[in-house]
Amino acid sequence: MDHATKDPARDLLLDGFGRIRDGVPEVVDEISTDELLWRPDPDANHIAWLVWHLTRQQDDQVAHLAGADASVWSGDGWVERFGLPYPPDAHGWSMSSTDVGRFTVADPGLFAAYQEAVHERTVTYVDGLDATAYGRVVDRHWDPPVTVGVRIVSVLDDAAKHLGQAEYVRGLVERRR
Repeated sequence: MDHATKDPARDLLLDGFGRIRDGVPEVVDEISTDELLWRPDPDANHIAWLVWHLTRQQDDQVAHLAGADASVWSGDGWVERFGLPYPPDAHGWSMSSTDVGRFTVADPGLFAAYQEAVHERTVTYVDGLDATAYGRVVDRHWDPPVTVGVRIVSVLDDAAKHLGQAEYVRGLVERRR
């Protein structure tokens, strides 16, 4: 899409998703594996799970919107790189506290790299939207039906909330030092 054409919706979405991409490394860098997996209480989510989940949900939702054959997670080998003790299609929804506790960290650098790959797909998708695309219905199970615009804002909102949660837990980790 020609960036010379003014599209305020696209520009806002790209800015928002760019903030998620920039925030992920900030929350996981220079922190130990034990700190990434630290939970404020036995049922709380830890930084690693929150960052993985926010990226997985963005990945799955954007892949669906884009009509992609596979998410970045499954299509680009991230399942194997992370080596998590979950089914390959897991994304975090409805996971129990026990499930969160089973999360492992093979390489802390994977979080930012995976988010970057998902961000690239997100940018490609959002760049391809025109003004009429935002109104296309993608889910009729809701009243009113969910449109592309509503779904993409929901994805961004969910990612921002989970990034904020991870940042909060990071602050708790730093106070414990």
